[in-house]
Amino acid sequence: MIDLNARPSRTHGQASAFKGCMGTSSSLGGDFSSVIADSQIPRSRFREKTTNPISMESVSTEPAITGDAIPDDGAVSSSLSRFRYNSPLVQVCLIGLVCFCCPGMFNALSGMGGGGQVDHDAANNANTALYTTFAVFGVLGGGIYNVLGPRLTLLSGCSTYVLYAGSFLYYNHHKHQPFVIFSGALLGVGAGLLWAGQGAIMTSYPPPGRKGTYISIFWSIFNLGGVVGGLIPFVLNYNRTQAASVNDGTYIAFMFFMAIGAILSLAILPPSRIVRSDGSRAAAVTYSSVSVEALEIIKLFANWKMLLIVPAAWGSNFFYSYQFNNVNGILFSLRTKGLNNVFYWGAQMIGSMAIGYMLDFSFRRRRTRGIVGIIIVAVLGTAVWAGGLANQLRYTDGLWPNKLDFKDSGSRYAGPFLLYFSYGLLDAMFQSLCYWVIGALADDSETLSRYSGFYKGVQSAGAAVAWQVDEHKTPLLTQLILNWALTTVSYPLLLVLVMLAVKDDNLTAADKDVEERKPEAKEKRTWMA
Repeated sequence: MIDLNARPSRTHGQASAFKGCMGTSSSLGGDFSSVIADSQIPRSRFREKTTNPISMESVSTEPAITGDAIPDDGAVSSSLSRFRYNSPLVQVCLIGLVCFCCPGMFNALSGMGGGGQVDHDAANNANTALYTTFAVFGVLGGGIYNVLGPRLTLLSGCSTYVLYAGSFLYYNHHKHQPFVIFSGALLGVGAGLLWAGQGAIMTSYPPPGRKGTYISIFWSIFNLGGVVGGLIPFVLNYNRTQAASVNDGTYIAFMFFMAIGAILSLAILPPSRIVRSDGSRAAAVTYSSVSVEALEIIKLFANWKMLLIVPAAWGSNFFYSYQFNNVNGILFSLRTKGLNNVFYWGAQMIGSMAIGYMLDFSFRRRRTRGIVGIIIVAVLGTAVWAGGLANQLRYTDGLWPNKLDFKDSGSRYAGPFLLYFSYGLLDAMFQSLCYWVIGALADDSETLSRYSGFYKGVQSAGAAVAWQVDEHKTPLLTQLILNWALTTVSYPLLLVLVMLAVKDDNLTAADKDVEERKPEAKEKRTWMA
């Protein structure tokens, strides 16, 4: 074992050599400071030494531990595991599982068109009530999260999903809309709380240079809920090829998963307890007061960054009513709707992983990655909506008498299926991009919870309008053009936001190391000269 105490002092070059012999951050899974910071050795047993580059004298001080701090006894502990309970990865996976069970199953239920009912009126009215209250509590949700903390906020939100699924079980027997509408309105309150908490966790817990990767991990787990949820009606209604509402067992299965999600929400840790692999911590939040949060929320409506993201937020859920009711709901048989949803939400997993990788690893500069990401999504979005237009021109009156079935329709099924799959792919890429941009605007959980809440509030206001647009029998071609226009307008505004507000401060660990070495190399050359 090397006796580090044998050396009374060491130069900066020796410190670098020591770090080099201990291995790079990639080989240890984090830099040496994370090892020191989380070891069980008392802080008093470490010394940080700074070197005067002119006199080469070492001065011993005792501030916070840094990457050059060396334990006096020469002990070197292992790097922090990414799979600790208090690691960002585990916590993001947990919030992904919560959303797998609650909004993931809700998405599968909505994706069948009409909440699984032949008559879409009850679901349309419930969704209007849902997104109206969601718009209010989405904006308020960030402030509520900052007051209550993650566990109470998420538990309160998740519990409303169970009631919503149960209301359709009730409707299957009594055809009584008021209870379904009330459950939808209550779910809007709960969803506002859940998504504000989720947004804060997903954008503030991960390391700054890996937010796109963590967003894609969350999005994949969350949308796996839609995949499993799509299998439920597909399996339970497989032999029912004629138009009909889904059976009771479908709604009971959804309620079971949603209840598990509510219980899982209790496993989420607050930001103050999150330790990243490099030893840094997520920004601790001192839970605020109602008056402070109310004032901060009001300020959001005058925040130019939030105003630029309004069109993207408004349009990001606006297209669901069109895609679910008027593509999947009209064109396909009952069992095929469930199968289509398996692939729709599966496409979301692919889309989120692809855009997440690109936003984190494609270019060295974060702003460049954001600009290229917007361009990619804009090109894909234009192609997908153009395909949707070509398909919509085949049934401008909204009538499709011969329902397409995955077994019986042959090649006629392929085109509309591919379009619906592409809608799911685009949705995930578009929303993951929006979350990445929000996450790049700040690093602390307190601010990002408000930003995420604002995003979800505006998003839900748009969705509330969209479900009534469909309820009032707006021509389908008009709906498609409106959806296409909303997403198209958002791209240049997101570009402006990225260029003006996204900084290149949050480089990866490797990038920071390169940046830090540049002045050292220059100083060394000057000294040698």
